[in-house]
Amino acid sequence: MLEAVIAGERNPRVLAQLARGTMRGKITRLEEALDCSFLTGEHVAILTMMLAAIGTFTTQIGQLTARIETLAQPWLHQIEQLDAVHGAGRISAQDVIAEIGVDMTVFPTAAHLVSWARWCPQVRQSGGKRKGANAAGRGNPYLSAAPGEIAISAGRTHCFPGAKYRRLVKRMPKKKALAATGNSVLTIFYALLSDPAASYHDLGPHYYERRINARRQARNHIHSPERLGYHVTIQATGPDTGEPLTA
Repeated sequence: MLEAVIAGERNPRVLAQLARGTMRGKITRLEEALDCSFLTGEHVAILTMMLAAIGTFTTQIGQLTARIETLAQPWLHQIEQLDAVHGAGRISAQDVIAEIGVDMTVFPTAAHLVSWARWCPQVRQSGGKRKGANAAGRGNPYLSAAPGEIAISAGRTHCFPGAKYRRLVKRMPKKKALAATGNSVLTIFYALLSDPAASYHDLGPHYYERRINARRQARNHIHSPERLGYHVTIQATGPDTGEPLTA
């Protein structure tokens, strides 16, 4: 549509008919927005420059993307591992690996990785003001963006991270729920990168409901004999083998 305006087309109806995809449902609004009554030659010149700049940036993005794909070749397996996590795309996986690498021995535990990503900063607060060098958290500021984007994306999906976010956001601020979800995502990443043979298996959106129901049923069954004066001890068993699980 903008290219047609530059070419000399001024009829709003003709310009609106150039819309594609979901924009076809907004033809009336497009006709109002594409009223060229006040369009001047200076506007056309600036529009031409803007489209040229967009084309230049698009070309550069394509070149950088191709370069990144080449540099990421040695870590395709790890990228695929992280890409399997709901909410984490290929670009997010590349971002995370670019910042932390694939050797998880540098982080003693998953909590250390989460801390390095600045998703659990130690905050010293006095009189409502943050104090000290740890006020913003120590770690990698570039890594911290990826878990946030992944948590937001996962929150829109029917998966375990998404279910966790929706469960938490009901009783805490949105940012805290996103932080908790991003914490879980980084913990999953740590487990996957620590084991090359590991693969991601989602617990499902109903994981919390099943766990709560199982606990409620177990509690009810225990209370019945306890009312009769018996002491009951329970032990979890494996879902596949039925053998008692050891701590």
